[in-house]
Order: sequence, then C-alpha cells, then structure tokens
Amino acid sequence: MPHTPPAVPEFTNWPSFPFEGNFRVRQLDDPVEVEPLRKGEGSRECTACTSPDDAYIWVGERWRVRAMDRPTGLPMVLILETRSHLDLGDLPNLLAAELGVMTVRLERAIRSLDGVARVHVNRWGDGSAHLHLWFLARPYGQLQLRGTFLSLWDAILPPISEEQWRENLAMVAAWLADFEGRPLAEPPRIHWQAPASFTEGGEAEPTAAAAYGDGDPVSITAEEKPPARDDREA
Repeated sequence: MPHTPPAVPEFTNWPSFPFEGNFRVRQLDDPVEVEPLRKGEGSRECTACTSPDDAYIWVGERWRVRAMDRPTGLPMVLILETRSHLDLGDLPNLLAAELGVMTVRLERAIRSLDGVARVHVNRWGDGSAHLHLWFLARPYGQLQLRGTFLSLWDAILPPISEEQWRENLAMVAAWLADFEGRPLAEPPRIHWQAPASFTEGGEAEPTAAAAYGDGDPVSITAEEKPPARDDREA
C-alpha cells in the first residue's frame, strides 16, 4: 500500500508562518536505538566550559551571558549559561532559584531596549549538555513575528546595523552589572578628529570633524549558533 503523506498542518496558513507556497510534510525517519552524545557528554568537548570570560558580554560568579558573533535579524539574541557544567535537571536548589532571578533580570534588560516589544525565552537542550537558555527579542509593532516562528524570522530578516547591535549589547551588559557581575560589552566609540584650520568667522572648514567608528571589538562568540534554526542547540 503506497505511503500517504500526512496533511500539511494548519499553522502553514498562519500570518506568522514565514513561508508561502505549496508544501509537503517530510517523512519521519525511523527511531534510532541509541541517541548520539551531545556536546559535553562522554568524550565530546563542551563549548561552554572551554570558552573564556571574554567570549561573553557579561559574567558573574555562577552565570554568564553570551551573544551571537554578528548582528542578526532581531534586535537582540542572547544566551544565558551556567558556569558549572550542569543541565537543567541537574541544578542544585541554589542555582535553580537563581535561574528564575536571572531569567527575569535578563528579560527585563532586553525588553528595556528601544523597539523591543516582547522577549521569547527558549530552552531545547538537544545539542549541548551544558544548560543554556535562548532570549530572542521581538521588534515592536511587528505582529507577524509573534509566536512560534520568531527564531525562523531571525535568520530571514536583514541584520540590524552593527552600531545599534553593539549599543544594545552594552546596554544589556550594563543593566545586569547594576545587580552583580562584570560587563564586557562596550558601545561603539566616537572618534573625534580636530579640524585642520578655521575660517575667519571661527567656523571650521568642511573637513571630517567627527566620525562614528566601531571602536574596540566586543569579545563575543556564538559557536553554537547554526545557520538553520532546526539545528539550534538550545
């Protein structure tokens, strides 16, 4: 008897679904007998454990926050990680309680940015055994980005400007540091160039008096961020 593919689900007609056209459901693979090791399990190296503090935008005694290695389509995408090599179900009571505090604190920091309406908090955990939560900022007024598919839209939308991205990172890091820890992200710096000469009226001649530069690079990495969201380790 020929295989009949299942019907396309209704969510493909939702306004938030980022694609249009004709679709068919991919056939589900057979279950494997033994699942592959995640990063940080068995002999597999843990990316988080081997990353130095300067790979993060903010670091504390028991928590660290990292960003992507470049701007993406959303105003902000951040990852909250424990310092200790623990998964969600392994957290002792102290860290379990602090996870709630850090989640709320980071959500508020991201939501304080201009143009952010909501912050989606996600945890998948299929790629790494080291606990990490994703925080994705939904732009204000972009109602089509509401709901389940925000992480897909992040890969589709054109990236925000690097200057704005760095400024957002610095603001979030400073917000967190007001409570504890150390901010490592810095905003873009203004590089001033003195005018070469002045006119009789005291006004500068039309030379480059000031320019915005990227300043010192923010030390951030995102080795775990995949090009496609279905591989996202979270």
